Amino acid sequence: MSEYFYALDARKHYPALREAQPEMFQAFLSFNAQVFEKESALPRKVKELIALAVAHTTQCPYCIESHVKAAKKAGASDSEIAEAIFVTAALRAGGAFAHSTLSMGVIKETETTGQKK
Repeated sequence: MSEYFYALDARKHYPALREAQPEMFQAFLSFNAQVFEKESALPRKVKELIALAVAHTTQCPYCIESHVKAAKKAGASDSEIAEAIFVTAALRAGGAFAHSTLSMGVIKETETTGQKK
């Protein structure tokens, strides 16, 4: 993928971020490495599929690209990647569905208090 809403060359500004907050920058890199590179209860492929799903939820094009590549490298199939994306889509839709109860409550409350609909 070569074109995004945000230019890929925006990454060239990471050195400025590192310079502005070197300790926090390094802490983030260490944390990220601990999460993704250390052997743990979750296999690397599973971590990358989770990360890919979250990247779709947060709508981060850089993250989507990097985690698709990392998931493929970790052995994820195209079908597994697509399924992770659909799990994300279902959860996003489910969130809207679950929050519909808030709207329905306001409607009910408005009817009860006599406010205009």
